[in-house]
Amino acid sequence: MITFDVPSHLSSKRGDFINALKTVIDPELDVNIVDLGLIYRIKLDAAKMCIVLEMTLSSKFCPMGESILSAVKNCMERNFPDFITEVALVWEPEWNYEFISAEGIRALEGY
Repeated sequence: MITFDVPSHLSSKRGDFINALKTVIDPELDVNIVDLGLIYRIKLDAAKMCIVLEMTLSSKFCPMGESILSAVKNCMERNFPDFITEVALVWEPEWNYEFISAEGIRALEGY
């Protein structure tokens, strides 16, 4: 479940953020990072024109971790060019399979 810290007058951006992030695919699992439950928090600081994402990886030893983090940053900067994007990698709470959405589970079953 993603926590949003977005000013109410910009709440319409929530869907835009989610749609953009769904284009970032975990290359090992071939499922987007939103449906995998890797995004924990999205904060929009309109005054500083900054988007801060808190996310995790499925493992601290994820061989594609740097690639995924770069893809997230690039995706957000491409879709929201007026904003600076910061990606914070966090390990709490520790990711587990219960974080995967129903859509993500269906995608994994087809994998």
